[in-house]
Amino acid sequence: MMAEQFTNLAAELSARGIRAEVNVSMATRTTYGVGGPAACLVTVTAANLGTLVTMLSEYPHIPVLVVGRGSNLLVSDDGFAGVVVSLVDETESVNIDFQDSGVLASASVPMPVLARRSAAAGRTGLEWCVGIPGSVGAAVRMNAGGHGADMHDSLVVVTVMSLQSGKTVEVSAADLGLHFRGSALAAHHLVLEATFSTRAIDPEVASATVDSIVAWRRDHQPGGRNAGSVFVNPAPDNGSAGALIDAAGLRGYSVGAASVSDKHANFIQAKSGATANDIIEVMTHVQTRVEEVHGVRMRSEVVLVGFANDVASRFTDPRHAEPDRVEAAHRLGVLMGDLQ
Repeated sequence: MMAEQFTNLAAELSARGIRAEVNVSMATRTTYGVGGPAACLVTVTAANLGTLVTMLSEYPHIPVLVVGRGSNLLVSDDGFAGVVVSLVDETESVNIDFQDSGVLASASVPMPVLARRSAAAGRTGLEWCVGIPGSVGAAVRMNAGGHGADMHDSLVVVTVMSLQSGKTVEVSAADLGLHFRGSALAAHHLVLEATFSTRAIDPEVASATVDSIVAWRRDHQPGGRNAGSVFVNPAPDNGSAGALIDAAGLRGYSVGAASVSDKHANFIQAKSGATANDIIEVMTHVQTRVEEVHGVRMRSEVVLVGFANDVASRFTDPRHAEPDRVEAAHRLGVLMGDLQ
C-alpha cells in the first residue's frame, strides 16, 4: 500500500510539472556514494513549492526529508521510506546579492562559491566557507563550520518554508536554535535563502585567505568519497576526535570497502563497492574502541538516515535532547505553523 502511495504521489506531482521519481538511489545524492533508494525523490523549484505542499498535505503520514548536496549524510542500505525533497534554482544560476554590508545567497548556492564570490567582492567573514562542500541551505540547518568559524558567527536571517504547513517565514539567526553542528530546523523545513553579515576588505587579501584554506585542507584532509569529520569533538579537555581515534590505533582500520582515513583519523573513506553498513561498522568499532581506551563516548556529526533506532541512537548526541534545544525546536515549530 505504501509503495502505491509513492507511485500515486509521484504521478500527481509529475502531472503538475514537478519532477518526481520513485525508488531513486541515494548513492548519487551523497558524497559517500552509498545508500539505498528514496521511496520518492522530488526535485522542485521555488515557484513550485506551493503545489508540492498541497500534494504532500494529502499524504500526511509520509515522512519528508529536505536534502542539499548530501555532504553530511549517510543513508542506510535500505534507503529512506519517504519523500526526499531537493530544491534547485530554476535558472541554474548562482544567486548571490551583495547589499551594503550584507550578503544574500539562495539556499542552493554551494558554500565554496559563496566564499569565493564574497572574497572577490571585497567582503570578509565567509572565507572559511570554501572548505564546506555543502549548499547554503544545508549549512544553515547543520550550523556548518570550520577553521574557527561557523554559520552562527555571520548569519543574520533566513527565509524558511515549512513543507508541512506551507508557511514561509523570515527567521532571525537567534531563533534558529543554532548549536554545534545542528539547529532547531526540522527535516521538513526548507531554507530558501540566507543573509550574512560581512565587512569590507581588500579583495586580494580575502582571496588569498580562501586560497590558504584550500591549501591547508588539501594538505591535511583526504579527498575522495567521505562526509568530512565523522565524530563530534568531545569536551575541550578530552582532545579532538581525530586525536582520540589516532591514539587508539585506529588509523587505517577498515570493514569491507570503508576505512578510517590514513590522512585524518576523523574521516571515513568509502571506496568503490562500499556499503552504508560498511561505514556504520567502522563507526561502531571506532566508537567502542575509543571509549575502551579513553573513556570517552563519541557521537556522530554525520546525519544518519533510514537506520534502525538502535543504530541511530548510539551515535546521536544526547545534547540534542537538552531542555533549551527542545524548547528552541518547539518555538520554531510554532513560528512555522507546524505546532499550536
